[in-house]
Amino acid sequence: MSQSFDVIVIGAGPGGYIAAIRCAQLGLKVACIDAWSNKEGAPAPGGTCTNVGCIPSKALLQSSEHFEHATHHLGEHGVEVKGVGLNLPAMLSRKNQVVAQNNQGILYLFKKNKVSFFHGTGAFVGAAEAGIYRVQVTPKSANGEPQTLTAKHVIVATGSSARELDLAPFDEERILSNDGALQIPQVPKKLTLIGSGVIGLEMGSVWRRLGAEVTVLEGLPEFLGAVDEQVAKEAFKILTQQGLNIELGVKVKAVSKTAKTVTVSYTNAKGQEQSLTSERLIVSIGRIPNTQGLGAQAVGLALDERGAIVVDEHCRTSLANVWAVGDVVRGPMLAHKAEEEGVAVAERIAGQHGHVNFNTIPWVIYTSPEIAWVGQTEQQLKKAAIPYRVGVFPFLANGRARALGDTRGFVKVLAHQDSDEVLGVHIIGPSASELVAQAVMAMEFKASSEDIARICHAHPSLSEAFKEAALAVDKRALNF
Repeated sequence: MSQSFDVIVIGAGPGGYIAAIRCAQLGLKVACIDAWSNKEGAPAPGGTCTNVGCIPSKALLQSSEHFEHATHHLGEHGVEVKGVGLNLPAMLSRKNQVVAQNNQGILYLFKKNKVSFFHGTGAFVGAAEAGIYRVQVTPKSANGEPQTLTAKHVIVATGSSARELDLAPFDEERILSNDGALQIPQVPKKLTLIGSGVIGLEMGSVWRRLGAEVTVLEGLPEFLGAVDEQVAKEAFKILTQQGLNIELGVKVKAVSKTAKTVTVSYTNAKGQEQSLTSERLIVSIGRIPNTQGLGAQAVGLALDERGAIVVDEHCRTSLANVWAVGDVVRGPMLAHKAEEEGVAVAERIAGQHGHVNFNTIPWVIYTSPEIAWVGQTEQQLKKAAIPYRVGVFPFLANGRARALGDTRGFVKVLAHQDSDEVLGVHIIGPSASELVAQAVMAMEFKASSEDIARICHAHPSLSEAFKEAALAVDKRALNF
């Protein structure tokens, strides 16, 4: 006996659960299938982001930053603290509680919006019959029976998984993915990371703050090559000053492990043979789309060479009324990008005109200081021969940053030389993840640097640095 719906969503990560809720808001009958479980076996919707990605990593970043402040920086504020200790089990427990709260929040939202939730794995059964797709749910519980759901529309939002290094498959004991990196039971004396992307730098920062000696090995010759070069150079300087040992241009030759250690053999940028032994190795070399077990072949769903689902600019797949969003399709693997695609697809299914502007999707690296940006970098503008002007304002000259005791970094605004339209905003500094939202809004409304410079900003606030950077485009910053 099958259950019929208007829309079936496979996956309850940021793209999937948001798509399901928006479909329900638009009056559609919706089912959402998700296989994530917590340690007790109960449903844990939210995907990688909620369970082993964005949410738990930010919880540990916040906790570890509090620890570092207490041990190194509170004295600057006249706060004398003695006998500060680390209770790592309590810190990890808090992280797990934050994750559970988000899991429960999504289940509540499903109930509130009348989305039918199925805890299990969803897969296409066969080709559409009379325009209706059949999706089988294999339940997570051992005593559960498979169920068949039918719908005219299917949204695939199955996310991605950590990419393994061929030389070092994950065991989540010594060789860790992002999942294992969030659950190390004791602070290692030495920790090695392969990959200096977002996950590598964030996890490296967490365990360095807690006392580990951290080395980051990066195969590329440039640090944060996708980031504006001026910001990347500043980030490298600050992060290495903090204690992260970052080696660029390395080539990993071999990885071996014992019961208590893991050794990476590699050549450095100078071609010299090196060997590094530590207690744990975190591998963060990218992610791969989750399409195995989806039944794509059974229905003729087209995949590309990476295993991602092929979609057009509207997230339509090769099959009529089958859509795909988030990490399982092209574009940046970002939770908020998946959310925007999920909303847009829901609105398209309902006959509306959903839209995602890929040019104004913000990026954030939650190190300390944070790094955030939107739009084009200076090197991209140079490559495209687009004439531009630059305005930069340091947090050192910002009153609120001085009061916070964090004056690292700057705000950089890139504007078209002729039209003055803002083409990119790049921030390294305190609360960059929050400040970048103002830049996204400005760019969505096609603001010029003059527009931003003319807007009144509260004083003292970090946001004034954005205004001053806009003023600096015209060489008329008032406080620097």
